[in-house]
Amino acid sequence: MVGELMAVRLVLALSVLSSLVLTSSAQTCRGQRFTENKIFTSCRDLPHLTSYLHWTYEQSTGKLDIAYRHSGITSTNRWFAWAINPSGDLNSAMVGAQALVAIPQSSGAPRAYTSSISSYGTQLQEGNISYTHTGLRATLENNEVTIYATLTVPSGTTSLVHLWQDGPMSGSTPQAHAQGSNLQAKESLDLVSGSTQAGSSGNSLRKRRNIHGVLNALSWGVLMPLGVIIARYLKVFKSADPAWFYLHVTCQTSAYIIGVAGWGTGLKLGSDSVGIEYKTHRRLGIVLFCLGTLQLFALLLRPNKDHKYRFYWNIYHWGIGYTTIIISIVNIFQGFDALEKSVGDRYNDWKHAYIGIIAALGGIAVLLEAYTWMVVLKRRKSEAKTAHGVNGTNGVNGYGSRV
Repeated sequence: MVGELMAVRLVLALSVLSSLVLTSSAQTCRGQRFTENKIFTSCRDLPHLTSYLHWTYEQSTGKLDIAYRHSGITSTNRWFAWAINPSGDLNSAMVGAQALVAIPQSSGAPRAYTSSISSYGTQLQEGNISYTHTGLRATLENNEVTIYATLTVPSGTTSLVHLWQDGPMSGSTPQAHAQGSNLQAKESLDLVSGSTQAGSSGNSLRKRRNIHGVLNALSWGVLMPLGVIIARYLKVFKSADPAWFYLHVTCQTSAYIIGVAGWGTGLKLGSDSVGIEYKTHRRLGIVLFCLGTLQLFALLLRPNKDHKYRFYWNIYHWGIGYTTIIISIVNIFQGFDALEKSVGDRYNDWKHAYIGIIAALGGIAVLLEAYTWMVVLKRRKSEAKTAHGVNGTNGVNGYGSRV
């Protein structure tokens, strides 16, 4: 009885812990170091393209000392840029931007220059910018490009619109950058407080992307496996009957409802992201929706235990259920891969948190598998012994009757 209660409490405690999937993380930029031990008073982890901005600002003089860093570089045949838009128009920040550009070279330091972007489709031609600047240079170390410069903005300025980009090269000519997160790599930055404001479209897209990820990870990736664990292991204990069944149904039904909501946000994200398509992730999502719907109908059409088709229904329910779990986990990692491609490594903490939850679920399942087998074998042995004592030749006391 004590063992049964411990197992029940273990599964219920796991369901509570599994819901805590949101994690917080410290600023990555705080641990970054620069050549010549250069120190900046403020820094920010930029929300796209694995980029960081460090700055020191003197409001009275307008002197802005910056270091823009782009990490995770896998090819040197690319360009990198950080820019300010004097107009302050966040929704059309590209046109009129005054850019600092860095292009890695086959040997030596990257080439650094300024470029004024007058229209869409510009190829970052070298030219003067509207800000006085000194100390413009760039470095490439440990797969990170860093652009250094000191600019002079109008004294008294407290905030500005800045943007950052990267893109491919064709020979020595910069080409157009990608779509997706590149279009969202802009924000209004308060130079004094460090607070930011993203564009309305970027904010909305990011919010929906986060909702989509959380809903699907929680439903298909946590509640579904948890429901399977409840059904497989709690029903072994007589004291958990019929509570295990209602817990299982509640868990799986909730997972399906939340999962459908997450699937719907995914469809909306796809329709709003023209030209951006993650085919495998999308197709697996459709398959999951179909399998989940089949399981829901299976629950409604479940035959009684003594029905002649119950055996076949069990095989169907088991097969569809475990197939759904496997595809769910695979597709969640497909989603993390899509995030890494679009926004870099900003969601690595979420990925690591999910890996931890799945590892915990798997570990507890292994422990419960071993424990429940011990319970079942012990119960069978006890039942066999009892049956032998009642029906065998040994009599009630096991030694036979001498009357």
